[in-house]
Amino acid sequence: MGKKDKLRRFAENETFDHVIQPQFNEVFNTNYKYKQKWSELYWKNPNPIILELGCGKGEYTIQLAQKYPNCNCIGIDIKGARLWRGAKTALEDSLQNVAFIRSRIEFLESFFGTDEISEIWITFPDPQKEKRRTKKRLTSPRFLNMYKNILQPHGKIHLKTDSKELYEYTKSLLEFNKQPILIATDNLYESTVINEILEIKTFYEQGYLAQGKPITYLQFEINSPIVEMED
Repeated sequence: MGKKDKLRRFAENETFDHVIQPQFNEVFNTNYKYKQKWSELYWKNPNPIILELGCGKGEYTIQLAQKYPNCNCIGIDIKGARLWRGAKTALEDSLQNVAFIRSRIEFLESFFGTDEISEIWITFPDPQKEKRRTKKRLTSPRFLNMYKNILQPHGKIHLKTDSKELYEYTKSLLEFNKQPILIATDNLYESTVINEILEIKTFYEQGYLAQGKPITYLQFEINSPIVEMED
């Protein structure tokens, strides 16, 4: 994508009412204006809120919103040019239960409060393969504890990834911390758990499938604080 296309998308994002792009000082060590008030101030309805983290082009966010019209779906990503595609589709399809936040996932607790989220989807995140970067994984203890703080009791987390390493790491971490794993498969499309929600394919997933990579899937809960595994 050329620089002109990126600038055009950034400019168009500014015109979308359903794209939220806070300034750094609105989320760093402070609470964003909608925290604990999304249902009251933003959506103006009490429907459950589903998050997609690292949403990219927003394929999952859009299709979850289409399949669950009585839920509100929010995609979060730092890449505005990618996020534009999902925002544009939501506008073209007149979806009223979709929003996008352009921000770092590290600021998640600045946006959402206790029990405010019903489900979280993590779709094809960077597996952060280098040992020194494992703390940046979106399923590391730091992030899992963050999700626990904003999820409703027994709120589900979904991890869909082509990375066998990330899948095994997350599964082992959950087992070490004695957390409930509801579904675990290292080859989703050859499993019996596949359904119309899990069949949603992101841009990146389509590429991985074309390469013949198996897609893994975990569905789990976080019911107590998570600690890192012992070496």
